[in-house]
Amino acid sequence: MSLIIAIATDLIAITILASALYFRRHRRRDLQLSYIALNVGVLAVTIALSSVEVGIGLGIGLFGILSIIRLRSDQITQQEIAYYFVSLALGLLAGLRPEPIWVTPALSALMLLVMFVVDSPHIAPRTRRHTLTLDRAYTDEAALKAHLEETLGRVAHVEVLDVDLVRDTTLVDVRYSARAPESTAPQPRASQKEKSHSEGRFARFRPSLEHISFSGARADSADAAPAESVDGVPAEREAVR
Repeated sequence: MSLIIAIATDLIAITILASALYFRRHRRRDLQLSYIALNVGVLAVTIALSSVEVGIGLGIGLFGILSIIRLRSDQITQQEIAYYFVSLALGLLAGLRPEPIWVTPALSALMLLVMFVVDSPHIAPRTRRHTLTLDRAYTDEAALKAHLEETLGRVAHVEVLDVDLVRDTTLVDVRYSARAPESTAPQPRASQKEKSHSEGRFARFRPSLEHISFSGARADSADAAPAESVDGVPAEREAVR
């Protein structure tokens, strides 16, 4: 019964760790598979070894086999290495089945809670670490820090890794707090429905406006038609006289 509880606890814990925590935050399917495979493999080996007598030679041999696993095939971060250790610890804990029976679920839940809190995006969300190559050889640390703060933000720590005076470059390891994103208020834009409604409303007055314009033009031409008058008397009457 304790074996079934231990296996069920481990499978639930590694599913939460690899899928609910790691994959939703870091989005690497290859490492998700690696965590689950490592955990299940360690669990199976630990359960098998706990049922037989294991000598020192076999333990050293198993340690040598595990040391073959290299993490150089692809670049991984320290966060991802932490997930490796937790996956390994969950498998070992479930395989050893310590007494009393509630120890395995309790310690597994504790490790998941720690990873959930420590790897939360709400803890130090703007803290960054980068290795930068600058196109200038900085020998003054104050000038270097001022340049980095102007470019990146508030610098917490900077370490000069290399200064190349020939190529005029500087390699630095910098830890800083990124600037808060500037919030720009979006300009209100009329929807397509409002535009069509306004166009339809003004379209009703277009014929009358054209009529008014033509009528005004005709009135202007009629006003300009009469001939010039002499002393307020029209020119035609003056000719008759």
